[in-house]
Amino acid sequence: MSKMDRRTFLQAIGASTLALPHVLSCNRTKNQNPLNILFIAADDMNTDLGCYGDPVVKTPNLDHLATMGVRFDRAYCQQPLCGPSRASVMSGLRPNTTGFVHLRDDIRELVPDVVTLGQYFQNRGYYVGRAGKIYHYDNPSGIGTDGHDDIATWQERFNPAGMDKLQEENIIRYPGGETGRKGRLGISMAWWDPESADEDHTDGMVATRAIEMIDRNKDKPFFVAAGFYNPHCPYVAPKKYFDLYPLDQITMPDLDEAKKDLEDVPPMAVQRDTKNWPYYFKDITVEEARKCKQAYYACISFVDAQVGRLLDALQERDLLDHTLIVFWSDHGYFIGEKGLWYKRKNFERSVRSPLIIAGPDIKARGQSCDQPVELLDLYPTLTDYAAADIPAHLEGKTLRPLLNDPDSSWNKPAISQVYHAQDAQGYSIRTKRWRYTEWNGGEAGTELYDHDNDPHEVINLAGRTEYAATVKKLSALLEPFCRFE
Repeated sequence: MSKMDRRTFLQAIGASTLALPHVLSCNRTKNQNPLNILFIAADDMNTDLGCYGDPVVKTPNLDHLATMGVRFDRAYCQQPLCGPSRASVMSGLRPNTTGFVHLRDDIRELVPDVVTLGQYFQNRGYYVGRAGKIYHYDNPSGIGTDGHDDIATWQERFNPAGMDKLQEENIIRYPGGETGRKGRLGISMAWWDPESADEDHTDGMVATRAIEMIDRNKDKPFFVAAGFYNPHCPYVAPKKYFDLYPLDQITMPDLDEAKKDLEDVPPMAVQRDTKNWPYYFKDITVEEARKCKQAYYACISFVDAQVGRLLDALQERDLLDHTLIVFWSDHGYFIGEKGLWYKRKNFERSVRSPLIIAGPDIKARGQSCDQPVELLDLYPTLTDYAAADIPAHLEGKTLRPLLNDPDSSWNKPAISQVYHAQDAQGYSIRTKRWRYTEWNGGEAGTELYDHDNDPHEVINLAGRTEYAATVKKLSALLEPFCRFE
């Protein structure tokens, strides 16, 4: 989208400020009781979950949630970085449309009149509140504060802080395994496994607050957002979750093979990772990375337990048949694959997110969907189901057809982007079979992976003559979403 196009677009969507959005479709009648929304977000969680077929990670509550609705096997964020991804979900707009491409941008400054997802439901008479992290927070430094939140989105906001924040001096930090060391924890290889109760930790407190919000508002339509900080680093959870994963059963990729995976990758694709490869930080050992992987899995199981508490709360209050439940993470996460760690890459492992949607009006309960979808599709989906209309300006598409029949016609690719700097950007398109990525419009390199035969994206096919027609076709589909101004 060009600069002039973007300015015109933003002026158009801001014209009515908080007025009720234009109706595109009407699938629920005015006489039906509106569905409640339970909006559950995890931070930096990849698809290493039991319901996604992982044989190691224990997620019984998310597994159960998947039987209640549809698991999306190919759901993709719009930018594998917390701030832009979350702003895109909450605005229903792509990062390039709003200009929100940096970690700490402000959606309200960039698009003052945007009607966020929470505002939309406020306009429909819903109670709208959140506990924990939905918009970006510096984690853990922002825990206990409003972080980079948008105040207009919510009627109530709760920012608990548990021992994972209040006792940071006990967190073990790599390299070296020291505690009490000063330095950044927001991007770190660090962990702690205290003998503690769930509710001693921030995420346990988030679940408690979300349940209390449901209790107070169960007799009216509610939109309750529970934003968990785990499994974002530092990886801190009660010891009982670490005990689920004996360290000698945690495997790590062979580093020689991992290095080979990157031999045909454009340098810009991993420019943040090559200086201290492997594992991002200098002098991190394989055993230290193994311990962090164990801790990451423990944090996933800790979040899963809090999801279970939320599901139990709905069931105990007879609300399951009246509530649409969404579980999502802002992006994926590397934990040693290709020798990489963290996110901010256009590989499948980084841009693919877990997404489960369950509720009373969903016909394909217990099924999975393998068609590419975007987190951008959440806004139109929720407005479609719960409020019977879809704002015209949203850039996603309602998932209702796939929630009724995962094999229904879709034909919509997923677009993701990485923004390192103005002169270092990559755009990626994911179809059912292919992932194709261009760095700086192709001038800094391209990537093509055949997911039918290469799900781990080991062989870059972009430069091979026999795939030239595929590259040309995918490049043309990708071009409208690219912006380099």
